[in-house]
Amino acid sequence: MLSKNNKNKDRKVRALRTRQKISGTAERPRLCVYRSLNHIYAQVIDDTKGVTIASASTKVKSIATRVAGKSKQEAAAIVGECVAKNAIKAGVKSVVFDRAGYIYTGRVKALADGARKAGLEF
Repeated sequence: MLSKNNKNKDRKVRALRTRQKISGTAERPRLCVYRSLNHIYAQVIDDTKGVTIASASTKVKSIATRVAGKSKQEAAAIVGECVAKNAIKAGVKSVVFDRAGYIYTGRVKALADGARKAGLEF
């Protein structure tokens, strides 16, 4: 009997491999993305202190009202803009993008483009 590959387990292995190479600092924190089936989450993290500086997701009420009736990619772009605005408010201009093992296409790319559009540099 053939065993089915666990895609999320494979993604986590890729994410750990990437995390060995990138790390967020106070000057340049890490913008981490998590993509579930229906929602997308983004956090700006300072790994030296272990602190989340800014975050946004489609589950936050203010964002959820904006993304209602839009496609998942449009919602991801809005989340990217919101996390960038929150990060800029907190004094962060540039970040390291952590795609967390996901392929840089679709919703992950839309979130990154939205964050760049709102003023984050990476």
